[in-house]
Amino acid sequence: MLLYFSLVFLTFTSKVLSFNSYKSLPEDAKLFFTELSFKYGHPAKEYRVVTEDGYILQLFRWPGKSKIPVLLMHGLFSTADSWILRGNTSLPVALVNAGYDVWIGNIRGNKYSRRHSNLNPNKKKFWNFSFHELAVYDLSAIVDTVLDKTGAKKINAMGHSQGNSIFYVLSSTRPEYNEKVNLLIALSPVCYFNNAQPPVNNVLEFIPIFGRITKGFVAEIFGPGLIRVLLENICPIPDLGYFICAENILFPLAGFNKAELGPDFVPVLTTHFPSSSSLKNLLHLAQVYDRKIFAAYDYGPRNVLVYNSTEPPEYDLNKVTMPVVLIAAKNDRLSTLKDVELLRRKLPNVVGELVMEPDKFNHIDYLWGEHTNVYLHPFILSVLEKYS
Repeated sequence: MLLYFSLVFLTFTSKVLSFNSYKSLPEDAKLFFTELSFKYGHPAKEYRVVTEDGYILQLFRWPGKSKIPVLLMHGLFSTADSWILRGNTSLPVALVNAGYDVWIGNIRGNKYSRRHSNLNPNKKKFWNFSFHELAVYDLSAIVDTVLDKTGAKKINAMGHSQGNSIFYVLSSTRPEYNEKVNLLIALSPVCYFNNAQPPVNNVLEFIPIFGRITKGFVAEIFGPGLIRVLLENICPIPDLGYFICAENILFPLAGFNKAELGPDFVPVLTTHFPSSSSLKNLLHLAQVYDRKIFAAYDYGPRNVLVYNSTEPPEYDLNKVTMPVVLIAAKNDRLSTLKDVELLRRKLPNVVGELVMEPDKFNHIDYLWGEHTNVYLHPFILSVLEKYS
């Protein structure tokens, strides 16, 4: 695999260097969230959220008239941008057009939330977090901010991928937050990786090896640097960029579906995704895969000091009492149907389920599928109407 990417790099270096990617990019590839929002007719309000442990997060809002606000939480290596990259056919547009008050969060470490009251994002200590902290500190602060600013007693919530995992962690460790969520609609509900297939399982097995090799000098993944520069310059190249970035990186991990993500959209997507997160976050996901249980971060010998136990505690999903709707897909390689079924059996209050059609619908089509507004959005709106 390393040899393959090395050969690709050497073969096409001259093309990358000669391709003036920024001038050739579509407009949406150059715009930040507030600019995209304005372009598509929904100027965004911005809120500064400070967590209990000092991280400063950026929260966006598209105001609406609904009594119960809707909070959208992105997944791993993502940002609020991911929800609106399809422009007028994006989910937030559908929600706000239906009258909902839409809030879109950002978790610590991504390009909108790289600040702290006293830690420097260029230092390793800033990146000492996994999805546990994203849940217990970030998500709790975001939920409380939405409730405080709207005066509502509850929110409706939607997560994509790890954006769902953090709801399970928060509501199992701080059960009072179950009462603050009217409904969670879980798009590609990542929790277990017991049935992960190649190459997803290979990546999860490699992460701890990478962690040991880079121990002490790598804490941030997909931050500013060589890999980010390469992606931003290679992926927009016509034909070549689609071959490398979609056909050989995205699709093998998410599921192949060229019908929903064509070459024209890749330059927009890869200038916004991936965004940065921590190596510790990846290591925690790899532990879930390796141990086959959804549990807190495993510190090894330090578990006794952290948890007063030799093993990290398992997250008690019986405590996740908020109503949950699970939406899965047959071609989703990161959240397989078998793993979603395992999650369904452990959650006590699943009030709805949907397996996406068509059969090739994959992990990233929930956000970036060209026809997701037809396949998925009507179901979401009907569920929200039923429970709101």
